[in-house]
Amino acid sequence: MNSRRKFITQSALAGVGIILAPEVFSFKGSPAEKVILGVVGTNSRGFYLAKMLAQLPDVEVGYICDPDENVLSKTIAELEKQTGKKPKGIKDIRKMLESNDIDAVTIAAPDHWHAPAALMALKSGKHVYVEKPCSHNPAEGEMLVAASAQYNKLVQMGSQRRSFPKVIEGIQALHEGVIGRVYFAKGWYANARKGIGIGKIVPVPVTLDFDLWQGPAPRRSYKDNLVHYNWHWFWNWGTGEALNNGTHEIDVMRWGLGVEYPTKVVSAGGRFAFKDDWETPDTQTITFEFPNNTAMTWEGRSCNDFDEHGSGRGVIFYGEKGAMLLPGGDDYKVYELGNKLIKEVKTDIQQADAINTMGMGDKLDSLHLLNFVDSIRGKSKLNAPILEGHKSTLLPQLGNIAYRTGHTIYCDISNGHIKNDDEATKLWSREYEKGWEMKL
Repeated sequence: MNSRRKFITQSALAGVGIILAPEVFSFKGSPAEKVILGVVGTNSRGFYLAKMLAQLPDVEVGYICDPDENVLSKTIAELEKQTGKKPKGIKDIRKMLESNDIDAVTIAAPDHWHAPAALMALKSGKHVYVEKPCSHNPAEGEMLVAASAQYNKLVQMGSQRRSFPKVIEGIQALHEGVIGRVYFAKGWYANARKGIGIGKIVPVPVTLDFDLWQGPAPRRSYKDNLVHYNWHWFWNWGTGEALNNGTHEIDVMRWGLGVEYPTKVVSAGGRFAFKDDWETPDTQTITFEFPNNTAMTWEGRSCNDFDEHGSGRGVIFYGEKGAMLLPGGDDYKVYELGNKLIKEVKTDIQQADAINTMGMGDKLDSLHLLNFVDSIRGKSKLNAPILEGHKSTLLPQLGNIAYRTGHTIYCDISNGHIKNDDEATKLWSREYEKGWEMKL
């Protein structure tokens, strides 16, 4: 088994094609029913995840990790109030991972931390739940696929729709031919984000360890328009709207079309809405072509929230006999040609939990987290294992590479690697701050 894992790792890193499947290693589940978690990055999404995880049966959030003391204390106080038990607070993930009582780590730190933190956790013998995107760049995603096999640990990406009951039902109906052969899909995301202005170099807040916050990323000066959210729009730390939100729609489209790696990727867009420090596009289209005579496109509008099909985000599939709309929640509609609605399916989770203060979103997200902890226990299989997460993260990464270079990207259909384009290939990986390089 060890030699098999070594071969897989070497193959992934050499770029000869990743063909790993979840069954490539023989994880049988934890003998203990209780799962103890460490949550990394808890300002926003991580704060939400920590609270949801603490509500799952036989799950304990034992550790909170964040380089901001204010965020750390806020999350600890909330969980102590919620559970009656105070988790340990640690600023540095490396120190947290020295703890032997942690079964798994949940990562919701900024994007540049996702893969490095996940790799650290795997090396220390922990299972990993990593929010999308699973990586900052394609090389990191490949490394996580290899590391999951090498260290025999589970990695689930936060593609929550993979666990939504009605979305699963809709995709199954799609695969069974409800609209005939499906040949095209469109996804979209719309918001009304404001400008971030021109940042000023200012002293780092005393509560924030900015060196630790930057971690693996090359060092940049602290500006007053960066932390805690606007890092999304800077290439050094973030990945833009295409990965911040587009990953969800692109994952559903790839799932529905039954495709893996594209043959060709093109992208257009720019920073159109404001003149400020925002580096990534606020308006972007990405189009993918695949070898099975199918295609898909994603449209992101960060600063114009005009709805499509009555929703600010969603996916629509087009087939020989009609179309299927998935508006972004746990529901779907089927249309025959001529725009006639023939089936509408709505979630029953909201109705069943109408008096629950968590609301529908919390309940649906909890299904994905429960799938993760049940897989650790050996009672289930991951709905979004790292190989699938990597493929769905790679696609918008290729879109960003096409956008940044201005090139049409041609890909090897066995692994998604860029063909015959040195400038684009340079963006397959990144530079790291000295001493923070990712290594298996």
